Amino acid sequence: QVQLVESGGGSVEPGGSLKLSCSSSGQTLSISVMAWYRQGPGKQRELVARMFTVNDSKNYLESVKGRFTISRNNNEAVYLQMTSLRPEDTAIYICYMKNRWGAEFWGQGTQVTVSS
Repeated sequence: QVQLVESGGGSVEPGGSLKLSCSSSGQTLSISVMAWYRQGPGKQRELVARMFTVNDSKNYLESVKGRFTISRNNNEAVYLQMTSLRPEDTAIYICYMKNRWGAEFWGQGTQVTVSS
């Protein structure tokens, strides 16, 4: 089992920056995928950024490319640096990890609000 705890959400004005953190504990050695999803008000959950621990390859949602950066500290934490935030980035951001056997783990989520 893996436990995930997010932090770093908050309210910012358009153009601002935030850095989200997700700390993991438990059986983290087998983690193969680390990612951030988000769910905006009245919207479906969507994948924002993902990285594969085997080679650190990364994927991003088209609308966040060049503005968001996913990174990690071994398998102990995953981060999402968000810059040039827009009102449409307002959502609950949820940390996700998957191990090499396909088991999925989700955090509780952290609210990000972008508003003037």
